Amino acid sequence: MIRDIHALLDAVRAIHASIRSAVLAGCECTSLEDLSRVVAEEGGDAIFAIDRLSEATLIEQFGRLAERWPCVLIAEGLGETGRRILPEGRRPDEAEIRVLVDPIDGTRGLMYQKRPGWILTGIAPNRGEATTLADIELAVQTEIPLLKQHLTDCLWAVRGQGAGGERLNRLSGEKAPLAIRPSKAAILDQGFCGLARFFPGYREELAAIDDAIAERILGPTQPGRAHYYEDQYISSGGQLYEILMGHDRWIADLRPLMEERLRSQGKALGLCAHPYDLSTELIAREAGVIVTDERGRNLSAPLDVTTNVAWIGYANPAIRDLVHPALMEVLRERGLGSGSKI
Repeated sequence: MIRDIHALLDAVRAIHASIRSAVLAGCECTSLEDLSRVVAEEGGDAIFAIDRLSEATLIEQFGRLAERWPCVLIAEGLGETGRRILPEGRRPDEAEIRVLVDPIDGTRGLMYQKRPGWILTGIAPNRGEATTLADIELAVQTEIPLLKQHLTDCLWAVRGQGAGGERLNRLSGEKAPLAIRPSKAAILDQGFCGLARFFPGYREELAAIDDAIAERILGPTQPGRAHYYEDQYISSGGQLYEILMGHDRWIADLRPLMEERLRSQGKALGLCAHPYDLSTELIAREAGVIVTDERGRNLSAPLDVTTNVAWIGYANPAIRDLVHPALMEVLRERGLGSGSKI
């Protein structure tokens, strides 16, 4: 267990609040065109001008945190390696914790003021390069709201102690407990669910998988009816939030499974989720959501900024039992998975 973990939780929540304030202040005085300008290619993703709004606060605040909890900070915007040892001058093996951060998850939606972004942080004891997502013991995710939005949420979890949340009214400063309620539905009818397919290049295959799963579970589409709906929220943290709050019943991001097929066609895979995008999946699991990799196992990607991560989230065991067999069968039939079951 991480030392003084609840004090660390409070410290991380305060850092998130500072980053949220810095990003909102920047958004208020910067045009959409300037915010959406690509300024670098670092650590496995494009860096937009909006990302720079959080970086100074990130490094300064975690530098202070490291005076009490020496750490390896792993995040976008920290150069090609995506990591920094804090306090400066320490060796990696002297760090007590590894801190995996996405300063703004959902950049693309936030910079155009379409959907909120999220600050994501997962913290694990420092086990060197062998440390993975499975080692994370503390997670915090904080909403960066749209400028026109007065409510903003923060969720957190300590391993084995459940998930908590709080909603802030930015106008009044009032804070209230946030009820985290994943869906208890045992069916898919009239719910939101499906596969992530955000970018061009392989959407046809992913859509075909989604359609095959729906038909296998629910049968052919009936005239004038819709089986279920999809919501392409370009943010892994945002997708997990949608499951946590009972809005979505299952989500799968299987983009990494397309790599071999695309390579055989002389095409590149493009952008996938990375470990920092899933740094807060502990919150979902502590709330009873089932989060797995593409084979039904716990996520165990290394804490870096480059590894491609496939993941599946089910709101509850009944939805998992309904969807997982069909999903595995469809992947196996299409030569995209082993078909392993939980």
